[in-house]
Amino acid sequence: MEWTYVTPKKKEMVWTSKEMEVEEAFVFAEDIEKTGRVKQLLFYDARGIAWTKKELTKLMKEIEADPHDVVAYFDGGFDHETKKAGVGVVIYYKQNGDPFRIRANAQLDELQSNNEAEYAAFHFLLEQLDHLGVHHLPVVFRGDAHVVFHQLSDEWPVFSEEGRWIERIEQKMKKLCISPIYEPIRRKQNGEAHQLATQALRGTIITSTMRLERER
Repeated sequence: MEWTYVTPKKKEMVWTSKEMEVEEAFVFAEDIEKTGRVKQLLFYDARGIAWTKKELTKLMKEIEADPHDVVAYFDGGFDHETKKAGVGVVIYYKQNGDPFRIRANAQLDELQSNNEAEYAAFHFLLEQLDHLGVHHLPVVFRGDAHVVFHQLSDEWPVFSEEGRWIERIEQKMKKLCISPIYEPIRRKQNGEAHQLATQALRGTIITSTMRLERER
């Protein structure tokens, strides 16, 4: 949030806040406006785009009806004997004020390694987000395949096997206009997605959407 402060003698100073949730920013904005010292008040999103309070209020009403506050988990597993892969994803999001969870998995053929299964799981996750209607939003991606995050962030070199998956993933994210936030986690923290990937390897395919309890 950026506040252009103006004194009674028309001297100006620009104040910039730390990053915060939109709801919190609105609370501060209401209080700041009561000072009578506001020449301009702007809100910046994760892409650096500036919004006025009126514009942001309208945007938030539109977003409320669509999936938002998305946190997505993925995991991939590979069976060297059968050459089959299992991928599992879990998506948490909010819509119309309610929290939801999607669980989905799939069994895939023609993959060569566990690393490739992890990339396939990430791409499968993007397909689920596309089906859900997630677009033009930041999305938090969590998984224990740290190599995937490092290579998608251009921190590690990419080899030919993974290159084609990275290209497909980046094209999909570009199409959906998703701003990714990568958060590597430990295997223990990725239990839901790991279980779904394991079930897929065993031939148990799951697709479910559940409305969760609201936070009190």
